[in-house]
Amino acid sequence: MLNNKKYDYLIVGAGPFGAIFAYEAAKRGKRSLVIEKRNHIAGNTYTHQEHGITVHDYGAHIFHTDNKEVWDYINHFANFNNYQNQVIANYKGELFNLPFNMNTFYKMWGTKTPAEAAAKIEEQKKAAGITGTPKSLEEQAISLIGTDIYQKLIKGYTEKQWGRKATELPSFIIKRLPVRYIYDNNYFNHRYQGIPVGGYTQIFDKMLDNDLIDVQTNTDFFANKDEYLKEFPRILFTGMIDQYFDYKHGQLEYRSLEFKTETLDENNHQGNAVINYTDAETPYTRVMEWKHFEFGAGDEDKTIITKEYPADWKPGKEAYYPINNAKNNDMAKKYSEEAKKVGNVIFGGRLGQYRYLDMDQTFHEAFEVIKKEFKLGSDFKFEEK
Repeated sequence: MLNNKKYDYLIVGAGPFGAIFAYEAAKRGKRSLVIEKRNHIAGNTYTHQEHGITVHDYGAHIFHTDNKEVWDYINHFANFNNYQNQVIANYKGELFNLPFNMNTFYKMWGTKTPAEAAAKIEEQKKAAGITGTPKSLEEQAISLIGTDIYQKLIKGYTEKQWGRKATELPSFIIKRLPVRYIYDNNYFNHRYQGIPVGGYTQIFDKMLDNDLIDVQTNTDFFANKDEYLKEFPRILFTGMIDQYFDYKHGQLEYRSLEFKTETLDENNHQGNAVINYTDAETPYTRVMEWKHFEFGAGDEDKTIITKEYPADWKPGKEAYYPINNAKNNDMAKKYSEEAKKVGNVIFGGRLGQYRYLDMDQTFHEAFEVIKKEFKLGSDFKFEEK
């Protein structure tokens, strides 16, 4: 019997969404079994310590938000530093500041004022013949920052990242990147930013450390799907929504990632936490040097770097990014309609909703689901004392 402890909930996935739900359910006296197919909790935010350095196993995760409720909540579980992401772009040996700002424009064109930079971008936009609403990521990018920056800092990186030509990608993808006519290298515009000192895993360890919560890793929901559905009164599912429905409307597309991590006998390898490689020829998109996320913490004679390689997704690989083009979005709507018909299953998270969610958005979405599930009211505030 899989539900031998009379659990109120089965939670499929021990990432942030599932952990928050289990924690809040326990506060309301509900017992949960959390199952996770990986051998650890915390999902893609999993971190571990090595040589006194906190390594993010699934790529860099910087917490950034304007949502004070979310910020106060997560700070209850860890102490955050004041790290701000200031990315360097390497294009065939040339270095530029990201996101696009006056430092980028000066290095690219020698422009020294916002008016000069704006005029240069407008000139290149007109020369490219772009009028009206941009129809692709390429047109959107040139409209925002001109041809030169598009060619050097966006085109190669983006096509590596998504495995598609920029002319085939939807325009909204590039809108997430800030463009600033000020000398400001801070990647995010959000008021609250930082990284938990000692990593993210501790946060979800604390959430799941409760007598009303049991956790089973190395456990695949689909190995016993029918039994789980039969025995558990309520299920929170954070896996791939198309897999749950046996791909009845087709297989949604994702992008995957691969990581290659090296320990080096150096104190400081690249001088920055993140360097993006924006040319098409370099096979990886970026290199993270982890000690810089915590301002040089760790052994003085060691540093750890991770190269991030975009990859095609196929069953058996980790699905990182939904590909939100028209074909996939139409298919995802069909699965969303199917989900509404399933009375005892809640679908949540990036994969369960087929949406690109930043960490703060994941917390907020979990809050909204919890409010609905426990009838807390729309004005309820999640406050940790």
